[in-house]
Amino acid sequence: MKVINLDMFQAAAVAMGVLLLGRFMVAKFSFFRKYCIPEPVVGGVIFALAHLALRSAGILEISFDATIQTIFMNMFFCSVGFAAAFKMLKKGGKMVFIFLAIAIGTVVIQNTMGAAIATAFGINPLLGLATGSIPMVGGHGTSAAFGPVLEAAGLDGATVVAVASATFGLVAGCVIGGPIASSVIKKYNLKPTESATGGEIGAEKEAGRIDQGRFLNAIMFLFVALGIGTIIGKALSGLTIMGTTLTFPGYIGAMMAAAVIRNVFEFKGWDVPMEEIDTIGSYCLSVFLGLAMMGLKLWQLADLAIPMVVMLIAQTALMFILARFVCFNLLGKSYDAAVISGGLCGFGMGATPNAMANMQAITKKNGPSPTAFLVVPLVGSLFIDFCNGIIITLFVSFLG
Repeated sequence: MKVINLDMFQAAAVAMGVLLLGRFMVAKFSFFRKYCIPEPVVGGVIFALAHLALRSAGILEISFDATIQTIFMNMFFCSVGFAAAFKMLKKGGKMVFIFLAIAIGTVVIQNTMGAAIATAFGINPLLGLATGSIPMVGGHGTSAAFGPVLEAAGLDGATVVAVASATFGLVAGCVIGGPIASSVIKKYNLKPTESATGGEIGAEKEAGRIDQGRFLNAIMFLFVALGIGTIIGKALSGLTIMGTTLTFPGYIGAMMAAAVIRNVFEFKGWDVPMEEIDTIGSYCLSVFLGLAMMGLKLWQLADLAIPMVVMLIAQTALMFILARFVCFNLLGKSYDAAVISGGLCGFGMGATPNAMANMQAITKKNGPSPTAFLVVPLVGSLFIDFCNGIIITLFVSFLG
């Protein structure tokens, strides 16, 4: 079988094709628009299925340098960090803490349910963690980090299981997020608030000339925060609890640095080019997701045993219940609550970029939700990673 190795620039070029394919499919088929399936997910799944068919037939396997994927991922999360202004946190503070409580509860329930199902099948309960919050809330990065921890605790092949589960969650979280939000928006006839739309729902901004200076400033802000973030990340990597070193995604440091810079500048009354930073971040999100979906190895799912399939289906059903009936109801059955519920499916079954993609697709169709784009990144990218690492560590210590 021929193996093609793409360097990072070739991989980025292919990712552009994946994004264009997704855009074409979403425009062509109303199903994707109706259920708010993100364009990178549509194109990426088609690519992954084609890759699976070629590999299964012994014709071709594709691998690529993921360096540029990491760059776009960190750039996106750094842009999210700049959105964490204290005045915005104060504005949506109550919803942030309610959503954080929901997210922490999700982590605990995912791990408890996974361990219980594994025990019912008479297998190592640690397998439940490998299909629980490690791959679901943590995503591929946490799976790769905690896999060796589970293996050291006695679960052979934990890394492969966790990564395969994260692959499943990445797709499932995007697939169910849009439909859940769309169904409640339609059922309750929910609309964005006037303040979220500048007083006119559906009003469009007048296109203006790009300010090259502000875009250069935005890039400077992002890279300064990324540089400082590496120092913060190294400091965090040394944190331990109960003798186990906690692991956090590499972008956490950049997000913290960006948040500090944003708030210092606002306190001093200095300008931060937020519109340009948000625009760059949005582009980076699309490219990152396209590259991430290209890297899906669907053949790993074919090797899952029946207990794992049951666990993954159970995790999907759990997320549906939590998003549709718990999150939406506790947050007030509002339009913002509907968008956040769609976001919960993203980071609750894959990663925060999935949550952002879900919400972008939902708001593109139904109208803006600034509150959702404040609450979900704050909880999904900052707070929950700390909480998830601690909770996972406690479960491993208890079950190992």
